[in-house]
Amino acid sequence: MKGKASQYVLVVLLVLGLAASFLYSASWMQLCYGLALFLLGMQCIEEGLHNVAGGKLAQWMEKSTATPLKGALFGMGATFVLQSSTLVSLLTIAFLSTGMIQLASSIAIILGTNLGSTSGIWLLALAGQSVNLSPAAVPMLVFGIVIGFFNSKTKAIGRVLIGIALIFLGVDAIKEGFQAFGTGMDFGKSRVSGMVEPLIFFVVGLLLTVVLQSSHATLILTLAALAGGQVSLMQAFAIAVGSNVGSSATTALVGMLGSDRNGQRLALAHVVFNMVTAALSLVLWWPLTRLVLLPGEWWGMTPLLQLAMFHTLFNLLGIAIFWKLQDRFATLLPRWLPDKTAGDVLLPENQAVLQPRYLHGNLLRADDTALLAVEKEVYHLGRASIEAMCHAIYVPAAAFYRDDSDEGQNLPAPPTPLELGATQVYERQIKPLYSAILDFAGKMDLEEKVQQEQLGRAFSSAWQMVEIVKESKHLQKNMQQYLTAGGSAAECDYLRLRRHVFKTLRLFRRIGGMEAGAERDALMQQLSVHTETLETFRGRVMVKLKNDELNGWQTSSLLNDINYARRIGRGSLEILSMQNTQVTVEKPVGRPSESSEVTLSDGLL
Repeated sequence: MKGKASQYVLVVLLVLGLAASFLYSASWMQLCYGLALFLLGMQCIEEGLHNVAGGKLAQWMEKSTATPLKGALFGMGATFVLQSSTLVSLLTIAFLSTGMIQLASSIAIILGTNLGSTSGIWLLALAGQSVNLSPAAVPMLVFGIVIGFFNSKTKAIGRVLIGIALIFLGVDAIKEGFQAFGTGMDFGKSRVSGMVEPLIFFVVGLLLTVVLQSSHATLILTLAALAGGQVSLMQAFAIAVGSNVGSSATTALVGMLGSDRNGQRLALAHVVFNMVTAALSLVLWWPLTRLVLLPGEWWGMTPLLQLAMFHTLFNLLGIAIFWKLQDRFATLLPRWLPDKTAGDVLLPENQAVLQPRYLHGNLLRADDTALLAVEKEVYHLGRASIEAMCHAIYVPAAAFYRDDSDEGQNLPAPPTPLELGATQVYERQIKPLYSAILDFAGKMDLEEKVQQEQLGRAFSSAWQMVEIVKESKHLQKNMQQYLTAGGSAAECDYLRLRRHVFKTLRLFRRIGGMEAGAERDALMQQLSVHTETLETFRGRVMVKLKNDELNGWQTSSLLNDINYARRIGRGSLEILSMQNTQVTVEKPVGRPSESSEVTLSDGLL
């Protein structure tokens, strides 16, 4: 509550501060108005293009990873279309986190995004200071709103048109805002000796990009200030370098907090790439700037075009340095950020709340990654559920993972004392994880029927797992009573029932790890027959009741628990039958990587 209160206070202070500054300076308000239109336009374009692309984005990205050159070209093209290197970088991190692409391939995409980010500044520089974009923006805005009233596809196209129109209006408003400042803000006349000036404006570009969350917004401000004479060309060069580092800082923050280990590695790679490129640019400041200024003088290029040329030149420098080092870089990153070690046993013994592994907010940026994240979390839930059921029948999870050929026929009796902890395991470890899956999926908006069906199958599998965990909870109370008493007439029957459930879980694990085929079909039949043998077990119990070997109370308990065991077996068969509708992510061709194939029960078993 304190955290939210402080956020509200900061928002109120920011709004009041902006309102006061607008009253003080109309030109500042004009500048902020243009910047707000520009950023809103970029959001509209990103949203519209993403909705138009739908599930094809995953296919395009997978195909782009065949070679480093294809990956770089994809990064360039996607950044050119979306006009946001940060968005493309975060989408790449999301696809990497779900295993749809590999680390080495994603590095090539990141290299391409940096070069693709130069396209926006070239377009703006070519438009020039004298071009008025508002006349083209107004009809585009009207058309975008009109076609947005039809179906979802035309609505997405309308969002793109609205976004472009808002960007045009924002550019004109920013230019007018800088012109209104006049001589009130003129950094171009400042004279700082040596490398101090580039370093100062490098920091300005970095901070502006972090605050605005967009290197494009920083560069449009820089272009407008350069055209209006408020900053010099050398100062603009330094701001452009700083904006590159700022964009990677934004990516790193989101990537580190909202991704798995591989996503964090790529975020780190992006930061290292941009920081090394920026450092080289500052070290080679004099020759790099000469390479731009001299041709600019010879060919009569405007300062705006020279800024665009410099932005492209230092990004090409970074790509030239890192191009041959991609695979080596991909090898080093796991050493810098190693995987967190984890044993076979998943559930913590202290019954701490089990946290989701794959439901990172960053993965909601694309339907494909969000859907795969849900499926992988369902696999995580499945494995946790099996361990919870082992806990309910007093079998240590470590014993479950041992490769015993007898499938529990020689399972030893549990050591006493036996505690009733199945309900606590369910409440603290299974239910919270299941709830997290539902919460995450509630934020998804899938339009394609195939994806909706895929999500439905994942939900069915998760629900079924939770249901059979609930069935296992009922087993523990009577099992604890009759296995603790010692010498009870029902003790041997409960030991038999315990072995039966254990074998069910072991068969479930074995079948889930297999591909479709004769062996899998045979084991499915074995599990089905094993489940139906409970009818024979029920008959034996009734014979014992007739022979006065069991009393009515013991028989009632056994019959109820046999029914719970049957439901566990039938639920397991139902989940495994869904494996025929598995989701497979093919391994990208031509890149050194491990297999990333995923089936519906991988994480279960």
